[in-house]
Amino acid sequence: MSETERPYEVDEAPVPAEPVSPPVYNPAIGRTYLLTVILVVLLGLLILPYVAERLQYALTRGEQRAKAEVARAELAGMAEPANRFRLVAQAVEPSVVGIDTIRVANPSAVRDEWFGGPLFQAEGQASGVIIDEEGHILTNFHVIDQASRVNVELSDGRRIENVKVVGADPYTDLAVLKVDAGSLTPARWGDSEQLHVGDDVLAVGNPFGLSRTVTAGAVSAKDRIFSSRDYSTATTSGFQEFLQTDAAVNPGNSGGPLLNTRGEVVGINTAIFGESYQGISFAIPSRLAREVYEQIISGRKIARGWLGVAMDDVTEREARQLGLEGPQGVLVHGVVAGSPAEQAGVQPQDVIIEWNGRQISNQYDLSRAVARTKIGSKATIVLLRGGGRQEFTVTVGERPAQL
Repeated sequence: MSETERPYEVDEAPVPAEPVSPPVYNPAIGRTYLLTVILVVLLGLLILPYVAERLQYALTRGEQRAKAEVARAELAGMAEPANRFRLVAQAVEPSVVGIDTIRVANPSAVRDEWFGGPLFQAEGQASGVIIDEEGHILTNFHVIDQASRVNVELSDGRRIENVKVVGADPYTDLAVLKVDAGSLTPARWGDSEQLHVGDDVLAVGNPFGLSRTVTAGAVSAKDRIFSSRDYSTATTSGFQEFLQTDAAVNPGNSGGPLLNTRGEVVGINTAIFGESYQGISFAIPSRLAREVYEQIISGRKIARGWLGVAMDDVTEREARQLGLEGPQGVLVHGVVAGSPAEQAGVQPQDVIIEWNGRQISNQYDLSRAVARTKIGSKATIVLLRGGGRQEFTVTVGERPAQL
């Protein structure tokens, strides 16, 4: 193409670009941003340990609960005793707690001369067992008696300070605590009445502060009867039955569960023979422990029937004199003034042989039968007097607190 044939071109001057202003730095915005970053970092540093701790508790609880559920399922379907002890230990592990207490020694008399506070404090360690998902824990009354502070450590490591004492029964040496904590795994009740001498049992607790120690043994005896000690008054009052076992129990085991081979609570470990383990340990039967626990958490007053007699077991010689086949019944050697017994006509030297149709063999039989009779109800007493058999009707009273 020739130059004359080129398209017509117009020369245009370039349009100058608009000048761009550099960003203006705002010191206030910079400081706000920096402070926000610092606050986020600090908040993270504060929250992360708490979150990590809660996560660790949750992981521990999850692992324990999973093991417990698997163990309980296996125990329910297992016919042979192989591995039962291991499974029982796993089944109850999340339910056993450690308890530590602080008691002020003579707070009204012994004071620090410099600061005016208590001169010293006594610390104690014991055990307990979670009974329901609401956080109720069953333990011994002597564990928390006169304690100014009660703390609980759960199996997942959580520690709860100043735990509430819901109620207690000094007569049976039982107490119920309450913790406000989620994701709890309660133990399962068993029936102590179904135990037989020779049955395998396990004791779980914190002897000498060694958490969740498991020991095994056998039921050595049932219905072992001792004078009951009322820990609130430091006096003996009536009689109480215990399960005797040879499972190793030591100081710190008090309040922990005694378990059957199905992982069920059949007793609350309470006492030993002597200062340390000698092969003779005692537990409150679950039949009694469960009854007291239910009364305490329901808010019902724990009241027991009362007759009002001082008594002794009938001896062989006395039985022969009375014409009995053998020692049975109880010999009344005193009647409390104004008591239900006096009002019914019971007299010293009477021999009580029946209560409400039930034969009475000894003091414990009568004491337990009267205690279990509804207060205010009528009961029939059969006794021997002057060589003859007589029947009386008594209105059961309420056991006075001072007894």
